[in-house]
Amino acid sequence: FFLIGNNTMSILGLKKKQPKTFKVKVITMDAEMEFSCEVKWKGKDLFDLVCRTVGLRETWFFGLRYTVKDTHAWLKLEKKVLDQEVPKDSPITFHFQAKFFPEKVEEELVQEITQHLFFLQVKKQILDEEIFCSPEASVLLASYAVQAKYGDYDPNFHKLGFLAQDELLPKSVLMQYQMTTVMWEEKITAWYAEHRGIARDEAEMEYLKIAQDLEMYGVSYFAITQNKRDTDLLLGVDAQGLHIYSPNSKLNPKKSFPWSGIRNISYSEKEFTIKPLEKKNDVFKFYSSQLRVNKLILQLCIGNHDLFMRRRKVDTIEVQQMKAQAKEEKARKKMERQILAREKQMREDAERAKEEMERRLFQLQDEARLANEALLRSEETADLLAEKAQIAEEEAKLLAHKAADAEQERQRLEVTAMKTKEEKRLMEQKMREAEQLAVKLVEQSERRLKEADHLKQDLTEAKDAERRAKQKLLEITKTTYPLHFKDSDMKRLSMEIERERLEYMEKSKHLQDQLKELKSEIESLKLEEQQQQAGVYGLHGEARGYVQEPVYIPHSNRNSAYMSQMAFFEEV
Repeated sequence: FFLIGNNTMSILGLKKKQPKTFKVKVITMDAEMEFSCEVKWKGKDLFDLVCRTVGLRETWFFGLRYTVKDTHAWLKLEKKVLDQEVPKDSPITFHFQAKFFPEKVEEELVQEITQHLFFLQVKKQILDEEIFCSPEASVLLASYAVQAKYGDYDPNFHKLGFLAQDELLPKSVLMQYQMTTVMWEEKITAWYAEHRGIARDEAEMEYLKIAQDLEMYGVSYFAITQNKRDTDLLLGVDAQGLHIYSPNSKLNPKKSFPWSGIRNISYSEKEFTIKPLEKKNDVFKFYSSQLRVNKLILQLCIGNHDLFMRRRKVDTIEVQQMKAQAKEEKARKKMERQILAREKQMREDAERAKEEMERRLFQLQDEARLANEALLRSEETADLLAEKAQIAEEEAKLLAHKAADAEQERQRLEVTAMKTKEEKRLMEQKMREAEQLAVKLVEQSERRLKEADHLKQDLTEAKDAERRAKQKLLEITKTTYPLHFKDSDMKRLSMEIERERLEYMEKSKHLQDQLKELKSEIESLKLEEQQQQAGVYGLHGEARGYVQEPVYIPHSNRNSAYMSQMAFFEEV
């Protein structure tokens, strides 16, 4: 019976009289399996068991590979497992891999599991740089690998960085350009987005179709020498034939022998002989130092040649059945994908319609809300306009009342202005009279000044006469003939002088009183004139809505005469 769990499968014999067994671990490209095998099992028994386990029917491409003394070897199907040079470990490890490669993957690979195993193996060989791939082709292959793993690209789900844990490009390509991981991911994602709608098996097939055109695809390389001269060469064995390479170039062969042009290949210990189909071509011989490697080369040559001949024959019934089943399966899956795509498209359309309806609903709700707000604002505006209209009406009434008051005030100011003009005329007349009086007073003061000067001169002369008289009197009293001066004359002279002095003082005081009275009257008239002018012009300015500076009528001559008179009187 079978025990299955965590990609591990074991075969255990029944309890009754169990035969001797040994453990085997088989590693495929995506799983590991463990089996208990009978010691009498041949390689074909184990190989068939593995193929049944993975569901593989195209068994002719695959084999069980093991490692012995750092050399790869393939398990022979016709011999017992334990009779071969397999490792003595427990369990014995085998790798289930493709041993032979198809010429055209799209025509020869029928089963989906076969395509998947080839896809995983070729992808690993490209990433491990066993197959050289240019940077451009590496990015394109990586995009198909991402499509096979993640399905259609969805920008909402596949955010930047979702490929950070995936190994998609060879290290040599990453080291060749100074680009960050993010930049490589953006390049791969740009191609990945264009593969929308491609199923996993289709993406893997597209990957293999690109990979089969690479120079090192499906080629097994072996170190050889030619004609015992120790000329190092490389032998390449693939589905097309045999190729000879220089050691430093695995891309372009120096010489090729297609299977259709080879008559036979003979092998004798370390020597290989390739005989062309055409006898005119030379026989090519090469040497290999290891017997185990020579056997492996011979196995690969026989297997590839058999497949080459098989491709050119009519398919067997089994292959025809597999192709028919595969065709039906592909048609069924294609129909399912189409139905799924239609349903997905309908669901997306329904979701978009739903989103559009929700968006339209939200838009209508917003429009309704805005309309309500506009209505409220209109009502508020109407109330505000009504209130403003009432206020404007009241202001109009108030302005009409103010206009009537202003008209009355204007009329009153006109009357006042007329009165002010009359008062101004009278004041100017008084000013002119005052100026005339001031001129007269100036003339009188000048006259008085002259009289005062005469009086001063008379007084001086009188004092000189008195001094002379006293001098003469003194002289007379000292002479022998003294003269007698009458006291009455002296008294009379003194009294006249005193009288003149008193008159002068009285006139001067009277003149000063008149000047003070005139000065105070002029000052009061000027103050009254300024107040009246300010009142008149202030009223006129208020009535017109502005204040006008009063117009000053200059009295330059009058003021200059007045100032000169005042200065003179003060000096006097």
